[in-house]
Amino acid sequence: MGKVFSMKSKRNHGQLKQGETGRRIEQLAESVVKMAERAKDPEVLIPTRALSNVAFNEKTKHVELGDGKQSRSLFNYGQAKRFMQTMLVASKCKELIERGKTASIRQIYYLAKHTIKGTSEKTFDDQAESDPIIEDLEVAIDSLREELHVFASNRGNLAGPITLVDAGNTLDCAAMGSAGYAVPSICEPDMIQFKKCDAKFILHVEKDTVWRRFHEDRFWEEHKCIVSHGGGQPARGMRRLLRRMHEELKLPVFVLLDNDPWGYYIYSVIKHGSINLAYESRRMAIPDAKFIGVSSFDYERCDMSDDVKIELDQNDVKRAKQIANYPWFADKKPWQREIAKMLKNGFKMEVEAMISKDLEYLTGEYVPMKLKDKKQWLD
Repeated sequence: MGKVFSMKSKRNHGQLKQGETGRRIEQLAESVVKMAERAKDPEVLIPTRALSNVAFNEKTKHVELGDGKQSRSLFNYGQAKRFMQTMLVASKCKELIERGKTASIRQIYYLAKHTIKGTSEKTFDDQAESDPIIEDLEVAIDSLREELHVFASNRGNLAGPITLVDAGNTLDCAAMGSAGYAVPSICEPDMIQFKKCDAKFILHVEKDTVWRRFHEDRFWEEHKCIVSHGGGQPARGMRRLLRRMHEELKLPVFVLLDNDPWGYYIYSVIKHGSINLAYESRRMAIPDAKFIGVSSFDYERCDMSDDVKIELDQNDVKRAKQIANYPWFADKKPWQREIAKMLKNGFKMEVEAMISKDLEYLTGEYVPMKLKDKKQWLD
């Protein structure tokens, strides 16, 4: 029998919670009003989202934002517009929360865009101005974008023995057809709940094409697992759902990616978090995730042909050296050997390279071999 989980949320249609995040926006507005009432320059403090303010927490194994903050004030000529844009976006998010609605980042841009009365000045000239403001608001009130009722494009699918409740609809992810379950942008507990799970682990692969191989071969059925993909670097929704399944369902996460610097970086983001979005790491990173391939040593280990080699270019070499110097990789000898081996090889390999041996070699031999041999895992 699979694990059955209680359903605590009683909100209709999976509406997101309206309490804490809405209150934080109100508190932000109240602080600005109080400063104005005391004849002080109204300001908002925004944690600095830059590499200089990012650190690796050895205890939590997360990439985290530091304590650095920047002031954004109304009466500073260079900051006034961004101050007003911040408050405007906050007001639109508050409206969404109060109405129980969600909007895309593109829709937020149009909701907030207008010409200021009596002037020819527009609130936003283009979306490139509004997107960073949303991220600023996230860190300013310590809330995820999804908790602000803002979503991005959906990207990623999964299949396997798990039953979800998505926006009030019960979905068996082992019976979703050839496309599997399309992972939404917002995967918070008020939107998605876990009803039943028979899976023993999660296998996350890089690309849709690889995922389809596993899905068609029904790898998830034979090995009692969930197989997911993120369409390259996984979007926030996929990362959040992976973290929730790992944390709430106690499912180990194994990652299968291309043998190249980009694959290493994707693993780094899944495991420790993104440098650019360090403020979200504690709710999305999976420090216990394991990299099972493709390894630089698999060329000899699996007796691959020269046909699978893709020559490294200068950008590949530069990026590989940068990743080797990440604090969370720098002291790990297995990762240093892995990256050094790729550079010595002078070539990279895709996951699909394994299919050159046989169409079912990837799902029938390669990954089962990797899962059995813990010595081949990279942490």
